[in-house]
Amino acid sequence: MEVLKIKKVQENAIIPKRATEGSAGLDLCACIDEPLTLKGGETALIPTGLAIELPGNQYGAFVFARSGLSIKHGIGLLNAVGVIDSDYRGEIKVGVINQIQEAYTIEPGERIAQLVILPVAMLPVVEADSLADSERGAGGFGSTGTK
Repeated sequence: MEVLKIKKVQENAIIPKRATEGSAGLDLCACIDEPLTLKGGETALIPTGLAIELPGNQYGAFVFARSGLSIKHGIGLLNAVGVIDSDYRGEIKVGVINQIQEAYTIEPGERIAQLVILPVAMLPVVEADSLADSERGAGGFGSTGTK
């Protein structure tokens, strides 16, 4: 049976869990010793105190923002989505940004992001001289319309 192995690398780390049976993500908590206040526009790298081992390179771990924290308080992720490769064994840290002007305080143990495990296609890469035509072609941003 394939499992996600989680190791505490800091004593006060909280092993993540799903908030509900149907939750796709495991809640990652701030492993900090004291509250951390972020003013509008400020960023921080928040440790989780955790390291993981995925069952193989057919999986990746992805760190997403918590929608409630983002919508209610403007706390989002610096890189939109964090990618944790299957061979990474270091501590998971979450880069956050306060996207609104009102200051927000992150408390020790607060749920700050969510970890989602997804399958990853490990396709071989081949340089090509041409690509197959498609209906869309090279049409980029907005090329398919707005409605």
